[in-house]
Parts: sequence; structure tokens; C-alpha cells
Amino acid sequence: MSTTARAKKAPDTRGPVRKLLTSFGFQIIAALVLGIVAGLIGRQLGASAENPTVLSDTLDRIGSSYVTILRAAVVPLIFTAIVASISNLRRVQNAARLAGQTILWFCITAFIAVIIGIVLGLVIQPGARAGEGLEPGDPYTVGTWWNFLLGIIPQNFLGLTVSTSADEAGALSSSVGFNILQVIVVAAVIGIAALKAGKKAEPFLVFTESLLKVIQRVLWWIIRIAPIGTFGLIGSAVIKYGWDKLVGLGWFAGAIYIGLALVLFVVYPVLIRTNGLSIKQYFSGVWPAVQLAFVSRSSIGTLPLTERVTERNLGVPSSYASFAVPLGATTKMDGCAAIYPAIAAIFVAQFFGIQLDFFQYVLIVLVSVLGSAATAGTTGAVVMLTLTLSTLGLPLEGVGLLLAIDPILDMGRTAVNVAGQALVPTIVAKREGILDEDLYNASREGLPFADDSGDDTPEKDAEVETVGSR
Repeated sequence: MSTTARAKKAPDTRGPVRKLLTSFGFQIIAALVLGIVAGLIGRQLGASAENPTVLSDTLDRIGSSYVTILRAAVVPLIFTAIVASISNLRRVQNAARLAGQTILWFCITAFIAVIIGIVLGLVIQPGARAGEGLEPGDPYTVGTWWNFLLGIIPQNFLGLTVSTSADEAGALSSSVGFNILQVIVVAAVIGIAALKAGKKAEPFLVFTESLLKVIQRVLWWIIRIAPIGTFGLIGSAVIKYGWDKLVGLGWFAGAIYIGLALVLFVVYPVLIRTNGLSIKQYFSGVWPAVQLAFVSRSSIGTLPLTERVTERNLGVPSSYASFAVPLGATTKMDGCAAIYPAIAAIFVAQFFGIQLDFFQYVLIVLVSVLGSAATAGTTGAVVMLTLTLSTLGLPLEGVGLLLAIDPILDMGRTAVNVAGQALVPTIVAKREGILDEDLYNASREGLPFADDSGDDTPEKDAEVETVGSR
């Protein structure tokens, strides 16, 4: 059972209008609407991906700059979050049981999602209904099990990579990137080693947890300006892709969003209700993170907010949430790694006239349940899709058919990913008797957090937790 002592907060003297205007959820929705309007205006003025204008360039710069800021914090966030999450298990009774239950429920929800994807692919037949003029193309990256296994071997401490390219004039430019899987592996090994080292590693763990708090504070500042990034991202997407891009792939896009909607609004509510919890409270609690995930298209970028709503809205103890949510942000992908690759693989097979057998459908399920880490919480799902296609022996050129509308689909996929990343810890905490149900059922008064008092920090206010387990 969980008991929580909280300091009394000052009365909220803000009026209803000010409450609404300062609500994070309202700001995101307003930015979405304004972004769509700006994008439609841009298209009416002749802007497109092939014909950029001042408006389209401005929206693109605003959106891409926000994503760049988010990505800049990814490596330190992942490293410190995973090390701290593993070390936090030492503070929880039955830590091994909690970890096992978390992974089990990750697999259960992924299995349900991929079955929904397969059924929709067979019923809707998106590949057979594909529009004219679609041309296959080589994917810009290919995922295979061999590459996946080699990719998790760290090349250096932070999985950094340097690439050099030449422009049309022959000028060379270098860019630094990072391999998320390698960062995860390094952080997990260091976290486990620190646990094994015992008291001698305590100063290191304290430093890591303090560093994580600093990074979360910075990320929370970034999240607070998400409405600005949302405005640019949505406006730029409308101009670049518009709804006309959905014409040739309309049935495919429809199947994806039907599958996402079924998981988010049918499967998740059934699981919530089955475990004796309020569906309304779950959605009102997780919605701020789902909104940010939809526009940022990054589970990792949304991680601080996902963890915050899981603790402060859904009542999951921080000692457990700080382990389960980061783990989910890197491996729990019901949208990108279950629904999408299942429907996309069936689409490619149907488009090329290839008949899949029962064993290949079983492979789709296995790849989706076991290969989620290949997506690693970043934008897009091309690696996971090519991993699925190569496992099934399907033409990788089929990926090129789908790239045009991938950003539009990725918004919905990431939103479902994040909703699931908060759902599983909530279910496990409830089943293990450590969920703060008073906090879960608390009125949120239109604010993003039940106990929000207007602060802008990701920490709980004057909160002391004692966590036990039945």
C-alpha cells in the first residue's frame, strides 16, 4: 500500500479565463488549430514542399528548431533516466516482480495491438486498394536482426557517430549523431553494475539522480514552449503533405488510424476497467502527454511529461514510475512497433501480389512483440518496418511507397505509444497494491496535473512516499 504526505498548497486565485489560458492542454489544442489554419493559408497562397514560401519556411524553422532542441537533450536524458531507474529498484520491495510484471504487460498489450493490425490489414486490404501512381523506392535505412544485434554493441561511451557528406559543389560537411540503442545498453550496464557495487556506488547514484533532476528541469522548460513548436510543426506538415498525399494511400492511412483508435479508445479502456479503475480519470490524467507526443513525434522527447503525469495524475509511486516509464519510452511502442508494421507489411505484400502464409503472420507477431526496442523512442518507424519486411522476406522497396505520409501517421503512432507507456505502470501498480487511488481519482479542475499549483518543475511538491507491496 502507498501512503503519501503532501504539503498544503496555497489557494488558486486565478479566474476561470486565466486558468483556461494557462492550461497546458488548452495551449496545445490552440496551437494545433492555429497551426492547421496557418498551413491551410499557406497552401492557398501556393506554398508546398516543392514551392516553399516565406510562411512555409518560417513554420518549418519554428517546428524543426523545437525538435532539434528536444533531440539535444535525448542522450543525457536517456543515460541518466535509465541508470537512475535501475538504481531506484533498490528502494522498492519486490523489485524483480515489478520489473517482470511490467515487461509482461508490455508484451500483452503489444500482442493485442499487433493482432488488431493484422486483422485490419486482412479486412481492409489497403495494398489491393492502393491508388495509381505509387512508385516503390529504396528505404533510407534498413533494419535487420543482424544489424540490430550488431547495433547494440557500443562503439563508444555514448554511442556517438560522425558522418561526412558532400554537397553538389563538392564541399564536405560533418555531422554528429548517436545510436539510441547503444546509449540504452551502456546506461543499463552501468546501472546494473552500480547496483552490484553496493554502498561504494552510492555517491555515483546520488550524482546521477541529481543530474537527472537538472536535465528534467531543462526539459520541462522545453516542454512549456511546446505550443510554439506545435504551431510550427503542424503548420509545416499541412503545407508539405496536405490531405492530397492521403489520396493514393488513403486506405492504408485509414487502416492505421482505425487501428490506433481501437487500441487507444477500446483496448486501453477495457484494460483500465478490468483492473477496477476509472476510464475518465485515466484519459484526463494522461492526455497532456498524449497531446505533446502527437505533435513532437518522439516518445523520448515526451518522457519527462509522461513520467510526470504517471506519477502526479495516475498515482503511480515515483520509485516505480521512474523505472517503468523510461523503460517504456525505449521499448513500449504499440503504435510504431505493433499496429504500423503489421498493417504496413500486409500492405506491401498485397501491393506486390505476394501471398503471406500462416507462419509469416506468426513472424509479424513475434517481431512486433520482441523487436520494439528497434524503434528506440525516436521519430519514425522505418527501422521497425524494414526489420519486419526483411524478416518476412518482403521487398524493401515497399518502404518507399509509404514514406510520403509517414510524418502524418507518426503523430498518431507516437500518441498511442505514450498512452501505453503510462497505462502499463498504472495497471501494474494497481495489481500490486501500490497505486495511490486517491490521487488517481482526484479532480484535476481543468489543469494538467491534479496537484498542480502553478509551478513549472517536474518534481512533486513536498511529497514523501513510502512504498510497500502486498
